[in-house]
Amino acid sequence: MKIINSYLAASIAAALSSVPAFAFAAEDTQDTKDIEIIEVSGDFHRRTLNETTSSVSIIDKDAMQQRHSQHLQDTLNSLANVNFSGGTSTARFIQIRGIGERSQFVDPVTPSVGLIIDGIDYSGLGSAASLFDIDHVEVFRGPQSGRFGVNAMAGLLLLDSTAPSSDFNGQFQLSAGNYSEAMGGLAMGGNLGAHGNARFSVSQFQQDGYIENTYLERDDTEQRDELTARFKLDTELSKDWLLQTVLHYNDVDNGYDAFSLDNTRETLSDEPGFDRLESQALRLQLSYLGFDNSRLEMSVNYLDADTGYAYDEDWTYEGIAPGWEYSAFDAYFRDRDDKTAEVRWVSDEPESLFGIDSEWVLGLYYYDKSVQLTRDYFNWDLGQPSIFNSDYDSNHVAIYGELTQHWSDRVSTITGLRVERYDNDYLDSRDITAEPEDTMVGGNFSVRYQASDDSYLYATLARGYKAGGVNGEALGKAEDQGLEELENYLLDRSTFAPETLWSTEFGVKGSSADGRLTSRVSAFYHWRDDVQLKGWVNRDQSFVGYIENAAEGTGYGLEAEIRNQFTDWLAVFASASWLKTEIEGFVTEDGTDMTGREQAQAPNYQLNIGFEGWLGENFQWVIQADAKDEFYFSDSHNQKADSMAVLHLALNYHYQDWHFSLWGRNLTDEDYETRGFYFRNDPRKEYVPETYVQYGEPRRFGITVRKSF
Repeated sequence: MKIINSYLAASIAAALSSVPAFAFAAEDTQDTKDIEIIEVSGDFHRRTLNETTSSVSIIDKDAMQQRHSQHLQDTLNSLANVNFSGGTSTARFIQIRGIGERSQFVDPVTPSVGLIIDGIDYSGLGSAASLFDIDHVEVFRGPQSGRFGVNAMAGLLLLDSTAPSSDFNGQFQLSAGNYSEAMGGLAMGGNLGAHGNARFSVSQFQQDGYIENTYLERDDTEQRDELTARFKLDTELSKDWLLQTVLHYNDVDNGYDAFSLDNTRETLSDEPGFDRLESQALRLQLSYLGFDNSRLEMSVNYLDADTGYAYDEDWTYEGIAPGWEYSAFDAYFRDRDDKTAEVRWVSDEPESLFGIDSEWVLGLYYYDKSVQLTRDYFNWDLGQPSIFNSDYDSNHVAIYGELTQHWSDRVSTITGLRVERYDNDYLDSRDITAEPEDTMVGGNFSVRYQASDDSYLYATLARGYKAGGVNGEALGKAEDQGLEELENYLLDRSTFAPETLWSTEFGVKGSSADGRLTSRVSAFYHWRDDVQLKGWVNRDQSFVGYIENAAEGTGYGLEAEIRNQFTDWLAVFASASWLKTEIEGFVTEDGTDMTGREQAQAPNYQLNIGFEGWLGENFQWVIQADAKDEFYFSDSHNQKADSMAVLHLALNYHYQDWHFSLWGRNLTDEDYETRGFYFRNDPRKEYVPETYVQYGEPRRFGITVRKSF
């Protein structure tokens, strides 16, 4: 911890001291090389990374390839104050600054951290986040509800695939690794005449997984089989009209067999589960460019996603402990349909407004999400297999705007506001109905000072929000046999209120004139009202989950990123974070008062540090390490994941358009936990309560060949 604090202090000092240094260096740029300008596409106006007024990170293609990142989860441990929970085959539940969901079973869930891929909202569908031909990943920390609405209270991850171009180009990639990993990908694009510029990519990833099922004598019960196809087309309908088309297809057929009664990578389940996704998505954006200094953007999105998630509930086989054992399988099938329509008027150049150079955005937004759930499970109250169905329809309408005012050459303010109305309708096969509705307000106010050509200081006040909902499972269980004493407890938690998040943030961002040194530091404090926390009731084999509003929660911390190109042949890069959180006014069903405790999935420190070097013109090496403090698995019990540190290495050879890479992740083969439960599940021990964990990936290594054309 002392090392982490020392690093953070040094980073802050370096960033603060670099502002005048960057300003001085900017006076002499004749002998410096061209600087790559990194733009943020998730902002209303395309700004450089240093111009943004919140904590934003960008993972580019090179950074993904250095970690052999096939899926978004392979990058997350390199990001400051970003965490994820297991419980699935790939990361679906992500936390930013200690805020975010960890699971979904029966009831509808509104994500605190959004996921957008090519402008399409995939929030809650992390399985779709394959990284082949993704140009970059943008990570927004802190409330983003003013821009992105209800799914971005804690932050947002935005993935953009490679844009179409008029020149014919592309790549193909082949990869192989241990655990029977095999991957192939092809991407190409160019001009299609009158149809415009296009880009198409397709990739297939397969792997046996890291689990050995000793009962079934199989090593592929956690196998991954993931197909992703994406298509983009930019068509100039006329001089003033541009049509942009996006098509996506995902077919994920993964196994799920992660938990062992012995907390090892050897399982005993006789009915391994699965984690599946099949989705199709379409986005059409029509832009009118005929105005002098502004444009009109009109877009519609459609997403159809069928998911399947199942697990062996007892984690064992019949006969493991006669007289004590039980056997059950739990499966959840969801059919999700999303429809989005948006109209946005955006200025392209500053114009005088009341004598002040200003830029603006004004938009209208409509979103409808319909989810049908079918649960196939063993009902312990009836003592027989059962089917549960529910229908959930969430309707949102919003108006939003943002005004950027340039008060001088150096001082600007950014004011954003969003008003969003939601109406949620819930109905299930137990005749439980609910119609929660509310109006929520979010936004931001920022002051930005430009210290030099590419160095900025900013201060931001932001408000985020998250919709309320219904605990349908708790309502249905309130009258079940064996839970009569909990009837009033569960009925009191039939619904939960919206949550709001206020955040203050101060940051410094800068780059030297020659581009060799970049650093970004942010400090924040946030407070949450009506915090939505997950609670559980456990009676024998019956588990009832519900969301409850705690009184409040607070958090504060630091984030720092730095990269220094010491010479043409050696660079160092690092990101680090420190986080302190606290829960107020949350008591679990068994009477445990969690007041004063840290929030779940909120490690005090996180660190990624690495070196990148070249040996001549063709050989490149990259070594980096990830570290993370211990953290609580859940808000409803006090079990923790251990601190972790893992080491990664890539040895690359470049020859003309060919790229060869030998890579390794977690080279020290560290066992680190990504998910944990605390309950009774081992019949061999007569069901004493224990902690059960899911592990992250073990030592990984392989080879990748890529050809660009």
